[in-house]
Amino acid sequence: MIPKDMQLANQLCFSVYNANRLFNKFYQKALSDFDLTYPQYVVLLALWEEDNQSLHELGQKLDLESNTLTPLLKRLEKAGWVIRHRDENDRRQLIVSLTESGITNKDNVYRAISNCVGNEAFNVKQYQEALKMNDQLIAELTDLLK
Repeated sequence: MIPKDMQLANQLCFSVYNANRLFNKFYQKALSDFDLTYPQYVVLLALWEEDNQSLHELGQKLDLESNTLTPLLKRLEKAGWVIRHRDENDRRQLIVSLTESGITNKDNVYRAISNCVGNEAFNVKQYQEALKMNDQLIAELTDLLK
């Protein structure tokens, strides 16, 4: 017999995994018109906050290793959202920059996401509380893994 606290339905890790999977599907509704995946959208969010980032900086911000980030960037580059280029002052550094299309489509993507979130009528207060609890969980797990 499996102890009740070890059952799948009582596992926080499974609940978080399931929420992540559902968020991906939820955002895909808004992102499909732009042929973007949720991970690509997250990369664009980071670049819209600060353009012209090194691969290393972008990876740190997104908590992604370069072997995960590079294929995302290649697909974004092929689709015309970003360009990857070497830093003129330090050729070892790969810089990721938004293209003109990546810059001009920002408001369209934001609008699509806002419409999707607004139409689904998230409770803003509960959303913010959940975000705060999740951030605390991430901080605790990060500390445990050091």
